Amino acid sequence: MPYYETIFIVRQDMSTAQVETMADHYGELIAANGGSLVKREMWGLRTLTYRINKNRRGHYVMMHLDCPPAALAEMERLMRISEDVLRYMSIKIDEIPEGPSAMLQQRDRGERGERGERGERGERGDRRGRDDGDAPREGRRSRDEADAVATDGDA
Repeated sequence: MPYYETIFIVRQDMSTAQVETMADHYGELIAANGGSLVKREMWGLRTLTYRINKNRRGHYVMMHLDCPPAALAEMERLMRISEDVLRYMSIKIDEIPEGPSAMLQQRDRGERGERGERGERGERGDRRGRDDGDAPREGRRSRDEADAVATDGDA
């Protein structure tokens, strides 16, 4: 049987327990139609990139399935009917990957990922090409010279 990866987004006002029950229901549906739910990952409540049906957030669930195409079509039909499912997407994959998905690995590391230590920054040196903080750069007049030129031009 072919392998599929299905990701669906559920409304934000549903509890985590309700989302898990819904995912279990879809897994039982696949099993009843001759397939199996190999792996299920709950990615949790995440912010959507844009609003979908007046929802700004949604519960993400990913499932890896080993099932016939008819079982997948029935599950997608029920997702389409359900008002709780905002979006779903199923793709055919060659094999089911081992270990956690990239989204779970990212969550384990933290939302922004690992950042190395900056260490000692040391002497920062001359940042603008100046020896003295008040000295002008080459090619520029000092304030006194600029004032003198401005008053000479008025006379």
